[in-house]
Amino acid sequence: MSISIVIPVFYEEDNIQAALRKINQVVKTDHEILVIYDLDNDPTVNVVKNYIRLNKNKRISLIKNSYGNRRGVMNAIRTGFKNAKRISVVVTMADLSDDVAAIDKMYKLLQNKFDIICASRYMPGGNKIGGPFIKTLLSKFAGISLHFFAGMPTHDATNAFKLYRRKVLNSITIESTGGFEYSLEILAKAKRLGYKITEIPTTWKDRENGKSRFKLFQWLPSYLRWYLFTIFNF
Repeated sequence: MSISIVIPVFYEEDNIQAALRKINQVVKTDHEILVIYDLDNDPTVNVVKNYIRLNKNKRISLIKNSYGNRRGVMNAIRTGFKNAKRISVVVTMADLSDDVAAIDKMYKLLQNKFDIICASRYMPGGNKIGGPFIKTLLSKFAGISLHFFAGMPTHDATNAFKLYRRKVLNSITIESTGGFEYSLEILAKAKRLGYKITEIPTTWKDRENGKSRFKLFQWLPSYLRWYLFTIFNF
């Protein structure tokens, strides 16, 4: 009974060490960390290797993206799901925008027989600090409208920070090819299959270092696809 923590990285050398240190400080549940990278010459790779060596941390694995053209966040996450060995899986970002201190609370809910636990920025007690206005507006509209009009058991369906029981991931074929819209797809399909879904409040804050590679307008049609799928299949 434990957690696989998947971290997709692309030139996150300024953030990854702090992320690994933070996770190991605050996540008390037994866990492994899978750092998934695209390119051998990504400086993040050497930072992670040095961190593992200096800290003698055997819980961290550095894994090269092995899906499709071996590039992009979706293929990196697929690689993480494929290599996850624990009973549950959570995806979090190297920039520490997600509150990783919530992972233990999410895992306790998994032990209470829930299958997906969503970290929610838009439920009472949740918060979102920073980030582009239009991105916030769209994600909040999607989350609130799906909650009230489609019965989605979370106010924040598009947030990728979710803990999944691994059997849920094994039972769902992911069709997404773009980016983080996969998390809405999994949630919509899991709800349709009758899996138990819940949420906890979380605070998201924008990154301090590096540039976000969230491709809002490129991925928006894919988000819309799974939004409509959820609306018309509730």
